[in-house]
Amino acid sequence: MILTFLSKLKARETFEESLDISPYAKMMGFRLRRQDGILTTVMDFHDDLIGSPFPKALHGGTVASLLEMAALMQLTWDRELAHIPKALDVTIDYLRSGKPEDTFARARVFRMGRRFATLHAEAWQSDSEKPIASAMLHFQLVK
Repeated sequence: MILTFLSKLKARETFEESLDISPYAKMMGFRLRRQDGILTTVMDFHDDLIGSPFPKALHGGTVASLLEMAALMQLTWDRELAHIPKALDVTIDYLRSGKPEDTFARARVFRMGRRFATLHAEAWQSDSEKPIASAMLHFQLVK
């Protein structure tokens, strides 16, 4: 389903599409955006994402999920794969509290082999120069 979804978007230089590829992605409010050749995953804010009511802050698991989805989308976008890569290891560094607003994430392939890929992802909110979290992710490319 993800592969079909992305293959339809590859022909378009600019887009913003809801990631309704799974019930989980839909519930989280994920969107995929491409502008100026850069792929960005967006998590629309809604109250269910709050982990701390005082002060209001995003739950760390929602930020981790966004980072993993951004990495998966980037890896699948960059590499013509016959199946979905499997996440083997995710290391998250929480840098600051996530405010109750839309959150953005981008990933880049750090190292690509025949069997494994390593990606780095960052999440931010109003200023991309001030990330709220970063992650190093390892994916298995072969079944």
